[in-house]
Amino acid sequence: MDFQNKIVIVTGSSRGIGSAVAKAFAGEGASVIVNYVQNEDAAEDVVAACKEAGGDALAIRADVTSEADIQGLIDRTLDEFGRIDILVNNAFKPYVFDPDARKMFWDLTWQDFQTQIDGALFSTYTLCQAVLPALKKRTQGSIINMASDLVARPTIPYHDYTTAKAALIGFSRNLAVELGPLGIRVNCVAPGLVYPTDASRGTKEDIKEMLIAQTPLKRIATPEDIAGPVLFLASDWARFMTGQTLYVDGGLVMK
Repeated sequence: MDFQNKIVIVTGSSRGIGSAVAKAFAGEGASVIVNYVQNEDAAEDVVAACKEAGGDALAIRADVTSEADIQGLIDRTLDEFGRIDILVNNAFKPYVFDPDARKMFWDLTWQDFQTQIDGALFSTYTLCQAVLPALKKRTQGSIINMASDLVARPTIPYHDYTTAKAALIGFSRNLAVELGPLGIRVNCVAPGLVYPTDASRGTKEDIKEMLIAQTPLKRIATPEDIAGPVLFLASDWARFMTGQTLYVDGGLVMK
């Protein structure tokens, strides 16, 4: 894939899936905005890895739950690079996938749902609003939103998290219809359990073994496994794809 001279924003890219995606884009020649909210040292490590891989990179701090921070992220990117080609909405509200510690439905409050909806949907909505003027000027662009295979197969009912991700997929499909005539594509990637990440560190071995037993490819995804499908959807190889959700979980979900 050729991402030479492409400008890519990857939110939440100082670690985990976002870090792997940022480095993969850089390895194909892109200039990557490494977004972080707390760990500047980790973000700068990703920047260094991106440059070593052959691309360019810049770390920008922004809390994607803050409208002002989001606008600052977009403005700084445009100041530095002059345009934006690809937006990967990877950051989400912190969540721990621990079936023993999860709240049962009857213990959940609406605020639990609202917190996840704000984390998954508000940030993506606001980022898409902020980046849209830059994409419309060039009548091209690609937006990739990170969902979850739990939407299609809630192996463990993480009610609040999964409901927010389902809303994100619905949002993405509507946006794809609206932006398609402008040359802007919107797609989702829906990983299964990815290890190691901060969210999955609490996932017990018996749960991982259960998922592995049910997965045709017989293993848990790594962050690097998710990067390839993201790059594919952002590339010209997927130029006639929009409104789609790619499930990246070794065949646990087949659609």
